[in-house]
Amino acid sequence: MIFFKKIKLLYIPFLLTAIGMWILYTFLNWLFVIHLEVLSIKEVIVNFGLPLALPWIPILFYIKPKLKLLKLTTKGGHSWMGFYLVMLWIILFVPATIAQHYIQTATGKLTQLQNITEIDSLPKTKYYTVKEFYIEKKNIGTHTSFEVTGKHNENFNINIYVAVPMYRNYVDTTHVISWLGLTYSKRIGNNLEQKEKEDAYEAFAEESQKEFDDVDLNAFVYLSRVPNSDEREGLNEALKKSSMYKSTNTAHFFLSVNELFKKRNGSKGIFLTVTSILGAVIWLLTILTTEFDKKALQLYEAGKLNAKEDVNEFIDYIKPKERFFITPIIMYLNVGIFLVMFFMGLGFMSFESEDLIVWGANYGPLTAHGEWWRLLTSTFLHGGFMHLAANMYGLLFVGIFLEPVLGKMKYLGIYLITGIIASGVSLWWNDTVISIGASGAIFGLYGAFLALLITGVFPKEMGKAFMVSTMIFVGYNLVVGLVIGIFGNGTDNAAHIGGLVSGFLIGLALYPMLKGTVKFD
Repeated sequence: MIFFKKIKLLYIPFLLTAIGMWILYTFLNWLFVIHLEVLSIKEVIVNFGLPLALPWIPILFYIKPKLKLLKLTTKGGHSWMGFYLVMLWIILFVPATIAQHYIQTATGKLTQLQNITEIDSLPKTKYYTVKEFYIEKKNIGTHTSFEVTGKHNENFNINIYVAVPMYRNYVDTTHVISWLGLTYSKRIGNNLEQKEKEDAYEAFAEESQKEFDDVDLNAFVYLSRVPNSDEREGLNEALKKSSMYKSTNTAHFFLSVNELFKKRNGSKGIFLTVTSILGAVIWLLTILTTEFDKKALQLYEAGKLNAKEDVNEFIDYIKPKERFFITPIIMYLNVGIFLVMFFMGLGFMSFESEDLIVWGANYGPLTAHGEWWRLLTSTFLHGGFMHLAANMYGLLFVGIFLEPVLGKMKYLGIYLITGIIASGVSLWWNDTVISIGASGAIFGLYGAFLALLITGVFPKEMGKAFMVSTMIFVGYNLVVGLVIGIFGNGTDNAAHIGGLVSGFLIGLALYPMLKGTVKFD
């Protein structure tokens, strides 16, 4: 009886959600993006961004209310709800993103061309074999981009894009038919001095040039069309720098592939099958080995437990209200700026360093020479989606507890002041690093939070739990930053420490006026 109730109430909802993610979403991607091409969305958004975010909608509003039927709270008051939700998200996300990569290669049609000039007269496909064509290395176009990535802005990525013209034959080289694209990439530490970065780039450029000179571009098995992606944008910029740019009416970009066409899927099909089955089995075993909460089950069966309370609870987390007003506004600003940059086509998982500087990143050669406003604007910029998500989670957690205690103006003041101080310390420590992110200001809030915990502003029964959570957050981020630095990639720990220390000192200064004022019902 219990077994069938768990299958009905917990496992079938999971299967319905999984089918939506693994089958329905993949079909819609194939139909509108790949097959009909009526939606022009970057590959990273379709294959990674949406599968990363979409599962949370059914998880929070459809499955989470049903998880309350399980006994997930220990006798000590610790709840396993968060762990279950994250586990479920991983189970849904991993197969979903593998499925998008698989469908992209598995459904692509191979068209055989006698001559490269036929490409515009035949239906557009993803793959081509070509018998007659000519590729020369003389009139190429190149474009170099620099990206700052990583949760702590620790990576400085160098990408060199090369667009090579493809002609009808070696005699007719007056008109470009298509372009062959090549990309060379290298990752170095963002904490390197400017001269070290320049030396690393020059060495990498020489290596790439030698590799380009040695490769036979006319020797390939088939061509693969470059999808809508950052790579395509980089190749398009390279195309504009070719002397043949004005002699082309096309922007066909292809990558050369030197393996059998039947091997194009690699192991993606196997990984998709294994992760889907494994995830389904793990979730089944999880719910079968967890006891029902008898009281919650009785309320549910009586129709008194539904999803409405959870929806309202979630909305309350992100909705400005009397004692929790500034935190949501700051989150809206950070997310809003990220979305504007995204919709302008600047990136999603990462942004190029040139764009970040234009939007107000903290960069020594500019900040120290009069553009001091960058100390503040940089705290509202993020290097990519994961960087933003990690910071907003940390901000939400500390804001829930700290803003009601400090009040709107003190809370906002600490955020802005410690954010500016963190940016200043980062600039002082290494003026060649492109510094962005709200983490310095967030560390400032945690520093103030820590000071109020130590001085006993919060009730003793709450202080211990908050202290552990705060120390874990702060310690984890500082240790990760230190480890990354040891292995040569560097991180902006200077900003973290600057924010933490300044926030702690401000918290101590506020202690006398806050003592005895904090009460939780």
